[in-house]
Amino acid sequence: MNDVRPLVQSTVVELLGQLGSSREARQYLEQFSRVNESRFAVIKVGGGILADQLDELVAALAFLHRLGLYPIVLHGAGRQLDDALADAGIETRKHDGLRVTTEDVMAVARPVIYRENARLVDALERHGVRARGLLHGVFECDFADRETLGLVGRVQSVDLDAIRGAVSAGALPVVACLGESRAGQVMNINADIATRELVWAIRPYKIIFLTPTGGLLDEDGRVISAISLTHDFQTLIAQDWLHSGMQLKLEQIRDMLEPLSPSASVSITSAAKLTRELFTHTGAGTLVRKGERIEWFDAIPDDRREAFETLLETSFDRRLRPDWLDGRDPLGMFLAESGRAAALILTGCDGVPYLDKIVVTPEARGEGLGAALWQALRAKCPTMYWRARANNPIAPWYFQQADTCDRRAGWVVYTIGIESPDQRARLVDDASARDSGWVEGASGA
Repeated sequence: MNDVRPLVQSTVVELLGQLGSSREARQYLEQFSRVNESRFAVIKVGGGILADQLDELVAALAFLHRLGLYPIVLHGAGRQLDDALADAGIETRKHDGLRVTTEDVMAVARPVIYRENARLVDALERHGVRARGLLHGVFECDFADRETLGLVGRVQSVDLDAIRGAVSAGALPVVACLGESRAGQVMNINADIATRELVWAIRPYKIIFLTPTGGLLDEDGRVISAISLTHDFQTLIAQDWLHSGMQLKLEQIRDMLEPLSPSASVSITSAAKLTRELFTHTGAGTLVRKGERIEWFDAIPDDRREAFETLLETSFDRRLRPDWLDGRDPLGMFLAESGRAAALILTGCDGVPYLDKIVVTPEARGEGLGAALWQALRAKCPTMYWRARANNPIAPWYFQQADTCDRRAGWVVYTIGIESPDQRARLVDDASARDSGWVEGASGA
């Protein structure tokens, strides 16, 4: 496989270009390829995915495997176990979101979990993907609360030898949510909790939750594209429409990310959109970030100007004129605390905010910082306009965000919140005539 991998990757990059741009796909593939094989990604798969989206899941995992990427797949079987318990006449009881696991429940749970693990492994191997089911030996547990929860395990340690062994042999590890005590007692582990413990042990580059909904949903049933725990968690938790299961998942994700680096994030998406989530800047689903502060300044701070200009020039591979700010009327700017994302807003025509410059480093885009910056922009500027070259790689994303767009001499002018056709025409004329600030011959926005 090693001999043909470059050709496979080249072909795949072109296919991925249909999702976004081949440049995006190549960038992400290069990033992923630099990561230790067993630390690329942990993908948590719910029982609903195994029930309804197994073909899509296997296709996505096979795609990654052909690229030489080895995600660690950890699966639950909640829906299947609910059905099996109902068929056995055993009541499903939960306490604080955890399944109460009596000996009778465990007698049903073990064969259900074994079966679902085997179904996924078999489906992968039918697609030409080597896979190894890991039913035991990964999680060592104590009883979480034997009196209340029964055979529910609290993870004490994670043994990665079997996972690393599978990856070294070229197989995808498929891990079940079962643990054992030192004495050999098998215990049930909540899948989200097992994922958290596995993530803490591995510190993977990507953390992905696959769900039937394809993301966390707002009160209207729409997928929330990005959540910054730093800024959004308390507000979301207080919402009446956030049901208990979603609330528990968000709390568990917060706990999972707490000890990790500020750039850590969790992607919640569907099996069918896993590839888009991994290989495009815009992603597909909900990106939950630990988050960093995005600060607003009423002007470009003197002590930040040089860093801001360097960020622009490095990101766009162009040079700004020394006088590029002359004649501009800054309304203010957003700047991420890491310095990897920024946006300059000017007072535009008719007093409407004009987005003059927006920049996010490629690595920060993959972490969702661009989405967080855009959320801050939209909160600050309910009306706004900006321009970008027609061949800008993120033009499709701009098109999705804007209410209107107009082509003008190689530019596309976008507006949000502008209802008057006459005002829109003035804004388009104004944006088209603005000076870019780049040295002559540069084509920056």
